[in-house]
This record gives sequence, structure tokens and C-alpha cells, in this order.
Amino acid sequence: MSTGVAPVRPLDAASAAELHRAAARILAECGTSATSPHLLRRVAESAAALPGPARRHLRPADTDHGLFVLRGLAVDDAAIGPTPASWATAGDRGALHDVVLLLLATAMGTPLAWEGQQGGRFVHNIVPAPGHEREQTGASSDVLLSPHTEDAFHPGRAHLLLLACLRNPDGVATTAASIRRARTPDADVATLTRPELPILPDAAYARARGFAGRPPDVPTLWRSEDGLTLRFDPAYTPLEKAGPAYRAAYARLEAELARVSVAVSLNPGEVLVLDNDLVVHGRVPFTARYDGTDRWLKRASVRVPGRRTRPPAEAAEHGYGQIAVEAHVR
Repeated sequence: MSTGVAPVRPLDAASAAELHRAAARILAECGTSATSPHLLRRVAESAAALPGPARRHLRPADTDHGLFVLRGLAVDDAAIGPTPASWATAGDRGALHDVVLLLLATAMGTPLAWEGQQGGRFVHNIVPAPGHEREQTGASSDVLLSPHTEDAFHPGRAHLLLLACLRNPDGVATTAASIRRARTPDADVATLTRPELPILPDAAYARARGFAGRPPDVPTLWRSEDGLTLRFDPAYTPLEKAGPAYRAAYARLEAELARVSVAVSLNPGEVLVLDNDLVVHGRVPFTARYDGTDRWLKRASVRVPGRRTRPPAEAAEHGYGQIAVEAHVR
């Protein structure tokens, strides 16, 4: 894994200040960052009014890295309070930053929420939680969070993923690897574009894991109009059911993604923007203290209307009964 520097887009001071002012106005009107029609309407109006310089920084990732770090937002460590013990107890902690992230997400596309995850909120809290240390979810800490496509099991998954850092005193790194930087032999691409195995719901989706329908087989790679894309989650892919050739090609892809992976250690106020069709992400292990000072990220998922980076056959998948909700119907 490389510790190479990810592409950075510095947000000018005036744009950062306007984002904070807009978020503060919305929060004062709504009284909470919890999902409501009024909140979403005001976020859409304010995002549309963002100044040109801010909007230019929020254009899609334009390198083969498939990601960038937005830098320049401020976080008042005392004002946000202690890191929550879990997402379930977070409530409105860091609510101003929820709204800032929603503004960014809305400027980039359509924010996405899940009925079955984190109470249907459009911004999730990513914090270590006692009892979940060794899971393959964002609540873990002791284990390497394996590189994966966010919500890979679902056809309605995000096109973009935004990870905003509120606190990271130990410099815990997010890992990221782009399929566009990997060297993948044509024979392996041909093998991995066949829909041979399903991707099962992860442990954060308890209801989906009990879904009675047959898991659909899906391709790992796909050739879109502008290059390879991927749908990848080895921790929830039953590779033991594949033939030797498929398993070997998958292992080579996994090794190649590890080779091109970069480690991004976010500082408070930085936002990592990932293209979820090009980039798999994970996290290095760390020791959680559960004393209110642990790593604390906010996460937003975004769909980009009209994007054609996935196989059309995905439209027929059942999504394990999980319902994705879009913030703004366009």
C-alpha cells in the first residue's frame, strides 16, 4: 500500500465561510439535522445558490485516482462534543456538519438514505462501537476493514461517497484503490465481467440479511463507455462457490487493488470524495479508547442522475428488500 498523496482541492476561505453560514441558517430554522421535507428543501435551495468557486471544487473526480480530498472547512473540536459511543446515540451531535455535508452532497448530485440504516438519516456517523470491534462494518476498529464498494449488494448504491472528518487524533487512515490505476489482464476482465457470484448484504443491514429471495449473481467488473468500473466486496462474496479460474482472477484483482491502494489520513475539516464505481475503500486497524476522543467521521452517499457506469441488468435486482430514498426527486 502506498502512502502517496491523494489529489487535493483547497476550498477558498469565502466559499468555506458561506457553506458554514448556510448550514447554520438551515439548522436554526429546522432545529435538527434529522431528515424532514423542510430540511431537504432548504438544503436544495441553498446548494443551488452556492457561489461559483465552491461549485467548481465539487465537480466530479477528474483523474484515474477516482477521488479527491476537499480541504478548507473548519471544525471546532470543543463545540462538537465527545465522539458518540455509537451511531445510535449520536442524535444531533455535530449537526452543523451534517448540514454542511448535505449541502456538498446536494451540489454534487442527489443525497441518498436507507430505510434500514442509521434511522433513515442522510448523513451517517462513523464511529467505533463496543462489541463491534472485529466486524466488517464502519463500527469496527481492531481489524482491517477490507477494501469494498459501498453497499455493493444493492443496485441502488451510491455513485459517490463523501467522508467528512470531525476528529482523528490517531491519524487512522482510510484506504482507497481505483480500478483505473490497476493492471488487469484482458483474460481476467473477461472472467470477472461474468455474473458468477452474489454479493450479500453486510452486517449493518440486519433485515436484508434475512431476505428470502435468491441472491442474484453479479459481475465484479464492467466495461462502461469511459472505462472499467467495479462492484467489489470480498468479505461478503461467497468465493468458495466459484470455480478455480474465477477465484484465481478475483485473487489477482484483489492483489492488484492492494498494490495501487493509497492511505488517506484525514484531518478535521477535510472531506474525502470517492467515486464508488471506480474506487474501493477500507480502513486500517486501530485501538478504540471509547473515551470520547476516538475517530469520528460523517458519511453521505450521492447518486448522480443519468450516469451510465453500471450494467443495465442491475435494474432487475431485488436489492434484498432494502429501500433507498433520494433526498431530491429530479
